[in-house]
Amino acid sequence: MNPSIKSLLIGSIGILMVSGIAMAQVKKNSKLFKTLKEKDSVIFKIGFNKCKVLKSAALMTDDLEFYHDKSGVSNSKAEFVEVMQNGLCSKNNPTQIYRHLVSNSLEVFPLYDNGELYGALQNGKHFFSPDKYLSYEKSDNYALFSHLWIIEKGQWKLKRVISYNHASKGGDSN
Repeated sequence: MNPSIKSLLIGSIGILMVSGIAMAQVKKNSKLFKTLKEKDSVIFKIGFNKCKVLKSAALMTDDLEFYHDKSGVSNSKAEFVEVMQNGLCSKNNPTQIYRHLVSNSLEVFPLYDNGELYGALQNGKHFFSPDKYLSYEKSDNYALFSHLWIIEKGQWKLKRVISYNHASKGGDSN
C-alpha cells in the first residue's frame, strides 16, 4: 500500500475513534449525568466533607477497589471505611479537609452490554483544602479521578475508584 494512503487511512481511523469516544459522553443535562453527579455529591459532600462515611459507603459495592497514587490501594468497602474513619474522619484529626469538584470537569460515559446499560465511567477533576469556601482558581492542590459505577440490583453502586495525578499547580505530581 502506498505510504501516503496508509498514513491517511490510519489518520482517518484515529479521527473516527476519537470522535466516537467524544460522542459517547452523555450530555450534562441527561438523567444519567445528573444521577451520577448526585451520587458523587453524596460520596464527597456528605461522606468526605461531613465525615458521614457510612452514608457514602451505602453507595459502594462490598468489593470496592480504591486506587490512590499517593496512599496505595483499599481492597474492599470495609477497608476503605476503616481508613476514612481512622484517618481523615478520625476524632483525633485536627484538620478538616474539604473536597471540591472543579466546575464543568465532570464527564460521564455510559457502559452497555448488548444495548443494556449496566454501568458508567465518571471522570473529573477535584481539589482539596481545609477551607470549605476555597475556589479552584485559588487552590494549589488538585487531582483527577475515575469512578466506575455499576447497576447492582437496580441501584447505582461505586465499584472502582482511581484517584491520580495529585499535584499542585505550581509543581508536578511528584
